[in-house]
Amino acid sequence: MLLLKKIINHSGVLWAVIITAIVFTIFIDQLRPFIVKVAFLPDSGASWYYWKRPDADFISHFSAWGCYALHQIFLLWAIHKARRGKRIFHSSLQSHNWMMLAVTSFFIVLHWLQTAIWYDGLAQDVSVFSPQIAVIIMLVMIMVFENRRRGLFFGIKSRGLETAGKLFAKYHAYFFSFALTYTFWFHPMENTWGHLIGFYYTILILFQGALMYTKYHINRYWTVLLEVTVLAHGTLVAVEQGMGLSSMFFFGFAGVFIITQMHGLGWPKILRAGLALAYLIGIVVVYDQRGWNTIDEPFRIPVIMYLSAYILSLLIWLISRIVMRHGKHRNI
Repeated sequence: MLLLKKIINHSGVLWAVIITAIVFTIFIDQLRPFIVKVAFLPDSGASWYYWKRPDADFISHFSAWGCYALHQIFLLWAIHKARRGKRIFHSSLQSHNWMMLAVTSFFIVLHWLQTAIWYDGLAQDVSVFSPQIAVIIMLVMIMVFENRRRGLFFGIKSRGLETAGKLFAKYHAYFFSFALTYTFWFHPMENTWGHLIGFYYTILILFQGALMYTKYHINRYWTVLLEVTVLAHGTLVAVEQGMGLSSMFFFGFAGVFIITQMHGLGWPKILRAGLALAYLIGIVVVYDQRGWNTIDEPFRIPVIMYLSAYILSLLIWLISRIVMRHGKHRNI
C-alpha cells in the first residue's frame, strides 16, 4: 500500500495505467462466457498445460503464432524507432508513447478475440515452463542493472556485475519485449485467478514499456511495484493449484524484496529493519505450523535468482571478452 500511495501521489499517468490494466482484467473475466467452449484433456501433471484445445488445427495454430509475431514485430520496431531519437526522459507522454499505448490496447482486445474464436495459444507447441523462465530471466536482468543504483544485497553493490549491468540497462527493452509478448500469447484469456493476475501483471509491464523515455518509466516506486507484483501472481497460482507451494512463492519473492528491492527506495534504515524483522517472524510463525522439514522453501527462489544473476553476468562477461579479443585480432 505504501508503494501504491507513493505512485498515486507522484503521477496521474501511472494511476491511469493501473486503472486501465484493472479494466482490461475485468474485461477478460466478464467476457469469458462468450469464449468458445473447449473439452479440456485431463490434467497429467506439472509439465502439462491444461488450458489448450485437444483438437488444434492449422488455423488455430496460425491465429496464435500469427498474432504473436505481429505483436512482437511491432514492439521491436517501436523500440528501435524510439532509440533512434533523442534519448531524453520527458516529463510528459510523447507521440511514440501514445502510439505504443494504443497499439498495446489493440493487441489486448485482439488476444481476447483470438481466444474467443480459436482458443489456442503458444502453449500448444512449447514447454509449460518456458514463459516462467522468460519472466525469471527478465527479473534477474533488472536485479543486475539496478545493482549500480541500489546494490544487490542489503544496499551493497556487488562486484562482477558491471559489464552485464551496463549491457542490460542499454538493451533490456528488446529482451523484455520478447519475454512479455511470448508470455502474453502463451496463455488463452481464461478467467481463473492465476490467469487474471498473470494477465494483469503482463499488461502492466507492457504499458511500462509503452512509457519508455518518460520520467514515469524510471519512477523507482513504480518499477519496484512491477517487480513485487510477481509475488502476488506466484502465490495466487500456487494457492489455486493446491500443491502446497504458496508459502514458497510468497516468502521467496518477499525475501528478494527484503534483500534487494526495497533498498533503492530511499526508506530509512529503521523501516527497512522493521520489514526484515517482520519477514523473519512471518517465516517462524508459518513454518512452525507447516513443519521445519520444509524450511528450505523460502530460500529456493532467492537462491535461484541470485545464482542466475551471477551466472548470467559471467556469461555476458565471457562473451564480451571473446568479442573484444576477436576484434583486436581483426585489427592486427
